[in-house]
Amino acid sequence: MITPGNICRHELIGLKAAVERSTNPSQVGISGIVADETKNMLVIFSGDRLKAVQKKGAVFRMHLPDDTLVRVDGSVLVAQPEKRISMRIRKPR
Repeated sequence: MITPGNICRHELIGLKAAVERSTNPSQVGISGIVADETKNMLVIFSGDRLKAVQKKGAVFRMHLPDDTLVRVDGSVLVAQPEKRISMRIRKPR
């Protein structure tokens, strides 16, 4: 089950997402369903178009299946999806 604490280790495809902040100002405000994911990019289906958003330098607002909103720093997501799912996440001290 996806929770705010373990979202970085789960599959993101199919989640609703919006770009809150980005180093590329033209990407701020892109919202829709995550259609694909690569090591450095999230592909978001927005309206009738696919838009690629770089993970590094962006902050995403994700809607979990239970309608919880989670703010995720894209730099935490920079990894191949299949490797990110199995990596350990350190808890802050």
